[in-house]
Amino acid sequence: MLISAILLLGLLSSSVAEVRAVEQSTVIEFPALNCRKHSAVLTDFGGVGDGKTSNTEAFKAAITNLSQLAPDGGAQLVVPPGKWLTGSFNLTSHFTLFIHKDAIILGTQDETEWPLLPVLPSYGRGRDAPGGRFSSLIFGTNLTDVVITGNNGTIDGQGAYWWTKFKQGKLNETRPYLIEIMYSNRVQISNLTLVNSPSWNVHPIYSSDIIIQYLTIIAPVDSPNTDGIDPDSCTNTRIEDSFVVSGDDCIAVKSGWDEYGIKFNMSTKHLIIRRFTCISPDSAAIALGSEMSGGIEDVRAENITAINTQSGVRIKTAVGRGGYVKDIYVRNMILSTMKYVFWMTGSYTQHPDPGFDPKALPIIKGINYKDIVADNVTYAARLEGIENDPFTDICISNVDIKLSAKPKELQWNCTDVQGVTSRVTPDACNLLPEKEIDCTFPEERLPIEDVELKTCSVTGNF
Repeated sequence: MLISAILLLGLLSSSVAEVRAVEQSTVIEFPALNCRKHSAVLTDFGGVGDGKTSNTEAFKAAITNLSQLAPDGGAQLVVPPGKWLTGSFNLTSHFTLFIHKDAIILGTQDETEWPLLPVLPSYGRGRDAPGGRFSSLIFGTNLTDVVITGNNGTIDGQGAYWWTKFKQGKLNETRPYLIEIMYSNRVQISNLTLVNSPSWNVHPIYSSDIIIQYLTIIAPVDSPNTDGIDPDSCTNTRIEDSFVVSGDDCIAVKSGWDEYGIKFNMSTKHLIIRRFTCISPDSAAIALGSEMSGGIEDVRAENITAINTQSGVRIKTAVGRGGYVKDIYVRNMILSTMKYVFWMTGSYTQHPDPGFDPKALPIIKGINYKDIVADNVTYAARLEGIENDPFTDICISNVDIKLSAKPKELQWNCTDVQGVTSRVTPDACNLLPEKEIDCTFPEERLPIEDVELKTCSVTGNF
């Protein structure tokens, strides 16, 4: 009788444990380009989430194993709650990296866990130093159908180590980025918090059909070169519903540097930016350039908010860049506490080396701004084209700028520009005369706007 009772109690306990396990199992739904047939957790490959143990090899082992499932519906790797210290690791195709809301991926400060890569061909040298560059924390090249997402999980680059080396001039290679995807297509980066990147946060380059959404990106406003999102020689990109606090431009649109970008000849085009908020006291909400030698065209930005930011949309270029910035459309901006509302400069004279062609003049034309409200502004505009190479076809309409308590006397500083304004306060410069016009914004949709995400899920005892 006693033995039977013990066995029965054991069976009941086992049943209760199974019920509890089922009850504790959580299903998390999330939007993604594609759902995966297979799923695994980082701990399946030896991951340790104590914030001290290196997980570089665990990430590599997980992705190597899961890559074999690409032909059979693909796979997803779940980063569960915990602090997961790691160096750089590479993604694979038909793959999802899902970071749980209570998970933090920590970038290691051990430089041996950051492999070195060659310089980018459209740049000719590293941005920080002439030599190579450290691989990004999360890196991928020649991929198709890759998703980096979560339910607001965190990637922390622990950038202070790198910022100090940069400021002290002790870097021989360019600092790593948090996320870089190269030569790839069908890419999604979404629903994450990115903090303290060593340098740029998100850098898609030489890629197409990219969706970047619902990112919160934060770095100290005095941290060097912590750009938020930098689409670089990319086609069909959608950036939306994101918030950036940065020590540099919140979004920087690029396409190569001087003679290297001219030779590589890959533009950034068909770019959508919408429902985006920026705080960056020393930089722009959206910068076009300065590395724009492969060309930038058909950029559509709308519903942009900038607070305590140096400028709204800034065009940066120089003699020697070549290339072009054209067909730029901006509408519905709300700006508060700005140094400049409009800023274009043709004298951004950083060059990769002395070998640039002084006859390579950039073409800046077809720049359209409309429906903008700004308050607490120091300067309305600083528009500086290039002598014998003016910036042309500039249109600015329906703009109300309220000045700060101590505004500059010259509100519109214009040289070597040509265009028109309409219903702009305060009055623009003579080079942009008043004309009754409503600046254009394309109404036809780009294909990337119509890409719909699927509802996918992860299941686990989180």
